[in-house]
Amino acid sequence: PQRIYYLSLEFYMGRTLQNTMVNLGLQSACDEAIYQLGLDLEELEEIEEDAGLGNGGLGRLAACFLDSMATLGLAAYGYGIRYEFGIFNQKIVNGWQVEEADDWLRYGNPWEKARPEYMLPVHFYGRVEHTPDGVKWLDTQVVLAMPYDTPVPGYRNNTVNTMRLWSAKAPNDFKLHDFNVGDYIEAVLDRNLAENISRVLYPNDNFFEGKELRLKQEYFVVAATLQDIIRRFKSSKFGCRDPVRTSFETFPDKVAIQLNDTHPALAIPELIRILVDVEKVDWDKAWEITKKTCAYTNHTVLPEGDCKRINMAHLCVIGSHAINGVARIHSEILKQSVFKDFYELEPEKFQNKTNGITPRRWLLLCNPGLADIIVEKIGEGFLTDLSQLKQLLPLVTDEGFIRDVAKVKQHRHLKYTYKIDKNYFRDLNPLSAFQEEAKMAHRARCSRCLCIYLICTLHEGIRKDPTKSFVPRTVMIGGKAAPGYHMAKMIIKLVTSIGSVVNHDPIVGDRLRVIFLENYRVSLAEKVIPSADLSQQISTAGTEASGTGNMKFMLNGALTIGTMDGANVEMAEEAGEENLFIFGLRVEEVEALDQKGYNAREYYDRLPELRQAVDQIGSGFFSPKEPDCFRDIVNMLMNHDRFKVFADYEAYMECQAKVDQLYRDPKEWTKKVIQNIACSGKFSSDRTITEYARDIWGAEPSDLKIPPPNIPRD
Repeated sequence: PQRIYYLSLEFYMGRTLQNTMVNLGLQSACDEAIYQLGLDLEELEEIEEDAGLGNGGLGRLAACFLDSMATLGLAAYGYGIRYEFGIFNQKIVNGWQVEEADDWLRYGNPWEKARPEYMLPVHFYGRVEHTPDGVKWLDTQVVLAMPYDTPVPGYRNNTVNTMRLWSAKAPNDFKLHDFNVGDYIEAVLDRNLAENISRVLYPNDNFFEGKELRLKQEYFVVAATLQDIIRRFKSSKFGCRDPVRTSFETFPDKVAIQLNDTHPALAIPELIRILVDVEKVDWDKAWEITKKTCAYTNHTVLPEGDCKRINMAHLCVIGSHAINGVARIHSEILKQSVFKDFYELEPEKFQNKTNGITPRRWLLLCNPGLADIIVEKIGEGFLTDLSQLKQLLPLVTDEGFIRDVAKVKQHRHLKYTYKIDKNYFRDLNPLSAFQEEAKMAHRARCSRCLCIYLICTLHEGIRKDPTKSFVPRTVMIGGKAAPGYHMAKMIIKLVTSIGSVVNHDPIVGDRLRVIFLENYRVSLAEKVIPSADLSQQISTAGTEASGTGNMKFMLNGALTIGTMDGANVEMAEEAGEENLFIFGLRVEEVEALDQKGYNAREYYDRLPELRQAVDQIGSGFFSPKEPDCFRDIVNMLMNHDRFKVFADYEAYMECQAKVDQLYRDPKEWTKKVIQNIACSGKFSSDRTITEYARDIWGAEPSDLKIPPPNIPRD
């Protein structure tokens, strides 16, 4: 069959034990067996390290896609780098983010298998020489790529695909007796330089990083992967008379390479180089084969940061036969602005593939109580066909089902309240509305300042009139800031500083709590998301490509407060805009404001609550020992804010008032929760991968369950 190769520099897999048990249908049996031994399976699961081989949404999407490709029966492989140190562990010390090494391989990784028999050389530097026998690449520095394979099981279908991650190894081409002591040490240091390629994941989210080591990582993974792909293609038996392929005519029919953002862009010139220089394919034919084989997924509407000789996104566009965005609004922005010239040249290339999440991990695994009551009503079919959740729509007004959903949510509140109390502080109000925003913190998400202003406004409102009735709120904000993003780290410090003031204010009591979720990661998200009542998705319209956290919250029964950006647009279409809390400028209004000229001071002067919040932050109200600590944030928002945060403040606060009003009526709130769950079927990664397979890869997902192997028994 045609094989799918998903190339990504990030795979944010999280923990594997529970996910494997769920997909193999063994969780209940394992749980019972461990219980009979007097042990707790959940304690064992907590010991496992997260495989943090990604920064956030980009890597987590790749992990969901691998799950769906196996569940759909596609012959698919994930290829990436086996980082020795994953995304850093985040500690909060005196309110500041401190990065610690994520030594996730400290005790080994029981899920991987080293495959030294498939180790491959990757060449760097050197020179090119034209000879009568063709082009030769000489005097190179060689780094060996050692593959480690991790199984990716499909959901109860006896299909197991493979994720192959490459680790850099220095060749053993020096002899100890040839070196004196000084030369030996230098040689060892040279080995370390070679192996640094797979040492650390760059914590830069989906922004292009132009440093040499990052470029080496990008070339390392594509060079090793393409050698592996071509080896597998050539050795595949496809006829009795010709057991080994020698022609590349059928290569695009048997191989589909998906480039997950620009990180693997070098696959395009490297494949051409191999075809022309190594396999002696004519240039024009090599270019045609490469274009038919490669496809490119774009994940950001923001341009590459620096002036470069080669624009990686443009390279991906011209060297691929299909280009897709990850939400409908994002794909339209690509066509109308980011890649406008390319779209006008080749409009047939451009597609949309709205992101999705795997319902196995993000419902069945992380929220079994909710999954159970859904199974009771509509059966288990929704776990592989999430659109079946539509069958819940008639139950929106069913008193019994409303009560069951509310009980599940309250149980998650109590369970997570206990965890927070244990890790943060006592006396959290489990009856409060859990409002959550958790994602990688970077410059495009300074709109989370809106949430900060909400906290300031609520805090001041309670202090001014303590006898007034308030809906109690627990506001949770999480996310790691890349070490080089000063402003994102300042915003984290601001959140923790405000939390320190609010949480110790006796007038406020338990009516308002602010929690920064330290070291937010997949395993923590699996606990946080099911407990949420309100999901904040408040990027400035036109800046968020899609988002997948919004989908996870929706599937688990949190109502969305957000702008019409990314996948929020399609979520509102599916559930009905009246069942979300939509506010703020639309894309065309943001563009009109750009034309007119955005002036933050206009909003500051006109809106007294906003002005007071800004003044408190700037004056040191939340940082009395360092009164000038947050002046940079205020200056950025007042004078250099390309995301126009103040323009959405008034609408945001009005929308939050609607949240309060609805939350006071638990029955009506739960009706909207059920409506959202029932309408979240579109946002399954199974649907997304089915569209990739049919529209881009030319493959057809299989719904056949492979029979288990016939294992002889003693």
